[in-house]
Amino acid sequence: MKKGSNRMIRINDEIQKEISEIIRSDLKDPRLGVITSVLKVETTNDLKYCKVYVSVLGDDNKKNEVISVLRNASGFIRSLIANRINLRITPELKFILDDSLEYSFKIESIIKTINEGKGENDE
Repeated sequence: MKKGSNRMIRINDEIQKEISEIIRSDLKDPRLGVITSVLKVETTNDLKYCKVYVSVLGDDNKKNEVISVLRNASGFIRSLIANRINLRITPELKFILDDSLEYSFKIESIIKTINEGKGENDE
């Protein structure tokens, strides 16, 4: 493990927590009415850039719309983070759509269907 990795983990956790709170309470855009979760945050060691992985529940149009809203509001979100977290540099935010949660639900559903089919064949 690198020497600064614990620090980066704490910074990433704090940024993730604040962005989640900002999306939930500070952004007033009605297009954010769908369920939006911040899954993971990866900040570069120099604190210049931060990838924010977001999961959105809904169809593809809703997902793209929410990501577009977040990208347009990234300056506002960044300024709120600068006020809330004491960092030398507030990173530039890049919002990325993460479908891994939805993918895991799909896989779980397929496994459940397969297991139910096996139960019927055993009888």
